[in-house]
Amino acid sequence: MHQRRPGSHLTVLTGAGLSTASGIPDFRGPQGTWTQHPEQADLLEIDRHVNDMAIRMAGWAMWQDHPAWASAPSDAHRALVELERAQLLEAVLTQNFDGLHHAAGHSPELVVELHGGMRTTSCLRCGARQATTAVLARLERDRDPGCLECGGVLKPDVVYFGEWLPEQALGRAVAAAQDADVFLVIGSTLTVQPVASLTEVAADAGAEVVIVNAEPTPYDHLASRVVREPIESAVPELVRELIARG
Repeated sequence: MHQRRPGSHLTVLTGAGLSTASGIPDFRGPQGTWTQHPEQADLLEIDRHVNDMAIRMAGWAMWQDHPAWASAPSDAHRALVELERAQLLEAVLTQNFDGLHHAAGHSPELVVELHGGMRTTSCLRCGARQATTAVLARLERDRDPGCLECGGVLKPDVVYFGEWLPEQALGRAVAAAQDADVFLVIGSTLTVQPVASLTEVAADAGAEVVIVNAEPTPYDHLASRVVREPIESAVPELVRELIARG
C-alpha cells in the first residue's frame, strides 16, 4: 500500500481546455485548431519535420503566430496555484506546452510537461538548446533556421507525432497518479495515450477521480464526480472546496 506524503495528496492533470480562456484554442473541440485547420496537424509529424523543408518552414510560421506568445494565465490557472500554497498539491501533469502553469506561479518542480514545452528549441543533431523566441527572430532572413552550432535541424521542445514522451516526465506522472488521494482532470478529452490512462492508474490506486470537461470522456465512468460547468468558474470553486476539506 502506498504511503502518502503528508499535505501532498492531490494530483492535477490538465489539457487544452484549461487554456482556452487564455485565448489559446484547443485541438479537437468544435472550434479547435485541428477541427478548423486539419492541415496544421501535419506540421507536427516528426518524420515530415525532419525530411521536408516546406513542412519545417510552415511549422515555424505556425509557431511564430501561436497565440500562446500573447497569452496570460487564466483564473483557473491561478486557482490551481492556491492548492500548492495550501500544501495539497503533489503535481500538475499537463498536456499543454504553452507554459502557463509556470507563468501562473507554480514551483517548476511540481509541473510535469508531458508533451514538452514550446518556449525552448533544441537541435535534433547536437542537442543544443535555446529560447524559441531566438529562433523565431531569425525567420525574417531564414524561413528554415538551422542550428548555429552544427547546422542540424531545429525543433521546438514539443513532443511531435511519432516521438516518445519524455521518459522521466512519464515516470513522474505515473508515480504522482499512484500517490494521489484525489486525481483532478481539467480540460482534457482523455483520448491521447498514454497520458489518458493515468486516470485509470489513479483510480486503481484508490484515488477519488474528478473530471472537469465540457464533453464526455472515455474515463467518466471512473469518476466520482463529473463537472460540465465552464472551467473558469468550476475550477476556482473546486479549489475552494478542496482547500476547505484539507
